[in-house]
Amino acid sequence: MNYFLTYTVYVLVLSILMGISTWKLFKKMGYSPLFAFIPFYNYFIILKETKHPKWWAILSYMPIVGPIMMSVFHLYLMKKFGKTLFKDQILTVILPFIYMATVNYSKDTELEDENANDLFLTDEEKSDKKKDTFLGSITFAVVFATIIHVFVTQPFGIPTGSMERTLLVGDFLFVNKWSYGYRLPMRPLAIPFLQGTITDTGEKGNPKDDPKSYVDGVKLPYTRILQFNKPQKNDVVVFNYPRDSVHTAIDRKDPYVKRCVATAGDTFEMRAGRLFVNGKPEVVLGDQEVQHRYIVTTGSQLDIPALYKAYGFLPIQELQQNNGGYLYAFQGLTDKTAKDIKELPQVIDMKEDVSAKGEAAVYYKDELKTKIDTTQSIFPINKPWNADWYGPVRIPKKGDVVAINNETLPMFQWIISEYEHNSLEKKNGKIFINGKETNQYTIQQDYYMMVGDNRDASLDARFFGFVPEENIVGKPMFTWMSLQGAFSDSSSTYQAPFKVRWDRMFKATNTGEANKTSYWWIAAMILILFFGWEYFVKLFRKNKTEDEL
Repeated sequence: MNYFLTYTVYVLVLSILMGISTWKLFKKMGYSPLFAFIPFYNYFIILKETKHPKWWAILSYMPIVGPIMMSVFHLYLMKKFGKTLFKDQILTVILPFIYMATVNYSKDTELEDENANDLFLTDEEKSDKKKDTFLGSITFAVVFATIIHVFVTQPFGIPTGSMERTLLVGDFLFVNKWSYGYRLPMRPLAIPFLQGTITDTGEKGNPKDDPKSYVDGVKLPYTRILQFNKPQKNDVVVFNYPRDSVHTAIDRKDPYVKRCVATAGDTFEMRAGRLFVNGKPEVVLGDQEVQHRYIVTTGSQLDIPALYKAYGFLPIQELQQNNGGYLYAFQGLTDKTAKDIKELPQVIDMKEDVSAKGEAAVYYKDELKTKIDTTQSIFPINKPWNADWYGPVRIPKKGDVVAINNETLPMFQWIISEYEHNSLEKKNGKIFINGKETNQYTIQQDYYMMVGDNRDASLDARFFGFVPEENIVGKPMFTWMSLQGAFSDSSSTYQAPFKVRWDRMFKATNTGEANKTSYWWIAAMILILFFGWEYFVKLFRKNKTEDEL
């Protein structure tokens, strides 16, 4: 069932429930009981009768926003019939159609004129009325922010150094969800602003036993609209981690940000830590810096804080040796920084850390090596590849017909069973897709190779495999906040001192230019409009009233 048909079914079901639980109330307000069953128009009438902006009705069935707005509209209706106590409000929100039905079928339910007794309100009742107005303002501020978050742009933080020098740990970005076409929400019933889980309530660091922020049973199929562009080579892209085993909903999987180094149909390869696409060395853009991991042997301890002041934060592992010297593993050193460190008087030896060719990067969860850790192991696990010597491998393209056998199955099994939702079985040395024995498969969507700029410290497509098109979220637009030390680095002996990186704020993130444009003036305008709007509206109304007098 396609997205819009499924969405229509949900709307009709909710409208029938609304009609069954409120038709008598509509009749008492002077309308045909049938109007209670008509989507959007039923809420239009409620807003009209309760003297609220009628255009709000269009928000009633929107994914994620809709449940909030429906609760607000139901409260308005119950208040219209005198149900204003706290217990009435709680029941209306938690059990809307059940509680409204009890009111609907009660013989004692009558309309109540909210303004009739305004002159006789006590100070306490007037205060409660002001609180209702304030809570209403807060609710619609949340709704407005939710609409922006769900349908326009989403904030995203950089917790790791996989994109270092281009995107730094502690950068906070806004992601444009329309860059590659808008992916419609797939779990419409969800808590605003939360990605996958509510909080870490179970085993610490294990999200599998944490409560989800969405209702998994209410689902809509993958659909992307207004797709005029697809990810191109060298685009920095935000996508949902394809191997996320906690969430079945694609749009609720953890968001990652990497550079798209190869698109569908390209051939990707790593040679001694250097990246090649279609047999040619990668094109390094102005905002990228080639960087590598180095092992440094010193006669005495290095002054790491001094290095931080000179070069910024560098993830470093420090180990003191028996002879009094030290061994350092530096992640993400540029050629210039590596040259400067090599010239330090304490340095005895320095060499780039490159894995040996043919050495498979396969890791295990147990000492007996019976369970492979697929999240940390190279993809696919049956190839003698590692992060420095990888491929060549062709990125799957929609329409490709690929051979399926014992050798190729590790490469394509996730595509067949997880990303393209087929049943995949292996029996007696034979492979069955959707119950039929086969030796080939036709790829149903485009895939991409997403790799971090900090190649030696990036858990990317070399480990989790190709990224399906349906997992693409969008492009980062600009950095709105940058805080050094906002996230700790568990792989580093030293941590970055906290500071605000003012020079990175409100700068575009996806231009490929070394000197990026700052958009601070746009941010200032938005803040002025957001916080000053109410003031200007009141001032305009005051001037209008004075002119009329």
